[in-house]
Amino acid sequence: MSTDDDSDDAHSAPPFTLDVGLLSPVSIGAGHEASDRSVFSHLVGAELALLRAFVATGVAPESVGAAAHAVRMDLWLDLDLPAFAHASVAGGNPVIPLIPLVRERIAAQDPDAAAWVHRGATSQDILDTALMTLGREVSWTVTGSLSLAAGALLTLAQRHRDDPAAARTLATHAVPTTLGLKAATWLRSIIRARRRLLEVVERLPAQLGGAAGTLASFVEWFGADQAAALPGAFAGELGLQTIDAPWHTDRWPVTELGDALAAVVAAVGSFGTDVALLARTEIGEASVADGGGSSAMPQKQNPVDAVLIRSAALRAPALAAQLHLAAGLAVDERPDGAWHAEWPALQELMRLALGASAHAAALASGLTFHVDRARANLDLTHGLIVSERLGIALVPVIGRERFASLIAAASAGEDLGALLRALPEASELDVADLLDPAQYTGLAARLTDDAVRRALQDGIRP
Repeated sequence: MSTDDDSDDAHSAPPFTLDVGLLSPVSIGAGHEASDRSVFSHLVGAELALLRAFVATGVAPESVGAAAHAVRMDLWLDLDLPAFAHASVAGGNPVIPLIPLVRERIAAQDPDAAAWVHRGATSQDILDTALMTLGREVSWTVTGSLSLAAGALLTLAQRHRDDPAAARTLATHAVPTTLGLKAATWLRSIIRARRRLLEVVERLPAQLGGAAGTLASFVEWFGADQAAALPGAFAGELGLQTIDAPWHTDRWPVTELGDALAAVVAAVGSFGTDVALLARTEIGEASVADGGGSSAMPQKQNPVDAVLIRSAALRAPALAAQLHLAAGLAVDERPDGAWHAEWPALQELMRLALGASAHAAALASGLTFHVDRARANLDLTHGLIVSERLGIALVPVIGRERFASLIAAASAGEDLGALLRALPEASELDVADLLDPAQYTGLAARLTDDAVRRALQDGIRP
């Protein structure tokens, strides 16, 4: 009997793909924008933009720009990506095997223009720039998903503005709040993360420094003034920012983007974790539209979106920390290994942010609050949830010791309402009002209204 390795099927199988997301379901269906093929596309885009920058600064003939514009990106759709990745090992980065591919495509348009491909640049210029354009594209998708999630939460906040529920601190009942304020709190956090990501995206810079960040090759080729103009022209071709100097070892663009992506995952992670709690059978204050089933228990309707979001939130902080560690080890004028360590961490952060934000939009759009169940949970402590309010009202009247005794008796099972009505001072009390959780929600309604107003100002729509 032959082994799998000796079989005809094994020899005729397609090239092995390293990762299809089998054990990272949070990013399946959403993380394709940060796939290796997308990275390749942005690498090509950076090389072609450099050709156009040469033309924009007047150092290359118009024919070079025409050749760059004529190259069709879909020519690489049939690229053997595993083979290309394998070819990148020898030089330690994917730009080195990319250059002859781009040169070949340009030569097909104009043989003379091919000589301009990658002229004066270094691999880090192209790869760093490609990661910035990729990060911008990913971030636009992420902020779109966050807008959808925020819009659904805005509607929930308005609808449940005055519906009381138990606030929980350290996992137990604290004082009353409202379902509307719960939604408003998630809304604020998501909008803040969205705004931060957009601000970071606006600052993402291109990278063009040559071999060691001095632009010496460009000076030698074109002269100092033209060399100084090239980074701005390159950035302009890609819609990126121009900064004062190359950032080969000054890695703030990578860490700021990574931090903003991690903040997005944290914001939706808090939302997903809360929903998973509220959707527990014994709590039941929320339910999801599309629950996931179980292989063993047919009655299960698991809040899968919330679970997957939470899985991303558990992974993202370590990836952001890895970027900072790599940034701190970016030595000399070109990092030796620290730069390389950034790539998979940043790519995975992009995938997690894409997936988590998409699942957050789905979760929010199908989320339902159950007002009756929230009210029933409020009554589980038979009025003790408003003990803080009772203390404010009663201690000045009956003294701290008598109040402590009253709460202790109620905690032991006696009827709190009856205890209050039995007080000699009961005639001065509106016991029903004091025990009504809906009358002790503080500024919950105002805070909810403010969150809704600010969301609308940010362009969020229900």
